[in-house]
Amino acid sequence: MKDNPVSFVKKTLFTSFYMTTGLILVALAMLSEKIVLMIILILLFPLIFALMFFYFVKLPDMKIIKKRKAIDREVVYAGRFLIVELESGVLLYKAMANVAESYEEIGKAFQDIITSVDLGTSIEDALNHTVEFTPSPDFRRLLWQIINALKTGSNVSESLKSVVEQITKEQTIEIKTYARKLNPFAMFYMIIAVILPSLGITMLIVLSSFLSINLSLPILIAVAVMLGILQLIFYVVIKSSRPAVSV
Repeated sequence: MKDNPVSFVKKTLFTSFYMTTGLILVALAMLSEKIVLMIILILLFPLIFALMFFYFVKLPDMKIIKKRKAIDREVVYAGRFLIVELESGVLLYKAMANVAESYEEIGKAFQDIITSVDLGTSIEDALNHTVEFTPSPDFRRLLWQIINALKTGSNVSESLKSVVEQITKEQTIEIKTYARKLNPFAMFYMIIAVILPSLGITMLIVLSSFLSINLSLPILIAVAVMLGILQLIFYVVIKSSRPAVSV
């Protein structure tokens, strides 16, 4: 990030204030004739501002998580690719350059290593720099094996085989754990997002006819929006729980 922590927090505070103020003003313009709702909306300003602030301040963490998942999806294949290259007699520098050309996310990290080496940094220092800043623990372990092999003078490909095999086993376990989680998710989805809304809408229509309740279009639209939000929540939860692996 180009911003230091203090300037980032300041920028986030101003962004949250402007966003909250804009939303409140738009809502007040839409509710110009409903004084009570306008007062409630104004009183909710601090809460909306706090939610906005915590959302924006967490954006770097969300980007880090996204980057980590992208790296984790490639780490096994990149490790195997590196092993094949080294066992074919390719030098480590050239093997890393080939990985940089063949993989999108991990390729960026290896390209940074290659660039640092070209500028005069030793391979070990360049690898240590990447280890310090990579968000992926699996990729960090892969680089550590290369560094240890270079320090001890051992075979790099043999060192990589063990760590790639271990990462593969761990990712396989993650996939099996995720598969077991899907059954309860599917059950809750059927109950909360399918059965209850269907029966609830039916009962609401029946009760409205008996109690002479007028179901206006805004009410039906609000119910549809709530159901859409519920569906979106389930989608986000299931997608976020999916392991970022590709074994």
